[in-house]
Amino acid sequence: MKFKIDENLPTEFAAILREASFEAATVAEEDLSGTADSAVLDRCRVETRVLVTLDLDFANVQAHPPGTHAGIIVFRSKLQDKLTLISLLKRVLPVLRRRSPEGQLWIVQPDRIRYREV
Repeated sequence: MKFKIDENLPTEFAAILREASFEAATVAEEDLSGTADSAVLDRCRVETRVLVTLDLDFANVQAHPPGTHAGIIVFRSKLQDKLTLISLLKRVLPVLRRRSPEGQLWIVQPDRIRYREV
């Protein structure tokens, strides 16, 4: 499974995903920082990468319906410090080994993961 880490998340996300045997690239590594959301999502489609982000605009299923993209994982937490976000990612890793977010929208919260599928 391949992931693209949005610029609003810690760059450590890519390393953590790689250590878990996933392929991961950051928006910054690909010189996409400051690029419009639509361009980032288009790049994810072309590369068949699941976008991992804090940006709630990507959680809008009317604008980005499941099945029209490679997958989106939006992290939602009142606390958005690096340690909290990394902790949330580590909670998601076992789920990623059992279930693919490809073509789906996942909302990751401290107490649950919500899934939106086609």
